[in-house]
Amino acid sequence: MPDYDPSGDPADILLVEDNPGDVRLTREAFRDGHIRNALHVVTDGVEALDFLRQRGDHADAPRPDVVLLDLNLPRKNGDEVLDEIRDDPELERLPVVVLTSSKAQEDVVESYELQANAYLTKPVDPSEFIETVQSIQEFWLCVVRLPPSEDS
Repeated sequence: MPDYDPSGDPADILLVEDNPGDVRLTREAFRDGHIRNALHVVTDGVEALDFLRQRGDHADAPRPDVVLLDLNLPRKNGDEVLDEIRDDPELERLPVVVLTSSKAQEDVVESYELQANAYLTKPVDPSEFIETVQSIQEFWLCVVRLPPSEDS
């Protein structure tokens, strides 16, 4: 599987996920798929926005190339995070993939109304979950052409 970025630098992926099991499976998917892109993990919506805005403990955080966003988060839910990303001129072009356990049609509709780039439901089976994460990486970092970051 080719790596992202023609310069050879690995991509930065921000995973916003509060479930330790899903974080572990995502890390496993990266390891098993020999994905060398950097995976950064935050566990709630407030921390996600601090990471993206490079505030507080995340002052030196890189600007991610893609955000994988769970909807069911503590302190600030995924819809609120997505809404703030799209309202921020410095973040609005950032690709956001909703990766959640919710199959509710209203969550799908709301996510797309808030301009999510994709909505994926987490498979229950661990091996299918790993395949899903690997396909996200393949598509978003190998197939899709992303806009340059603001600081490029």
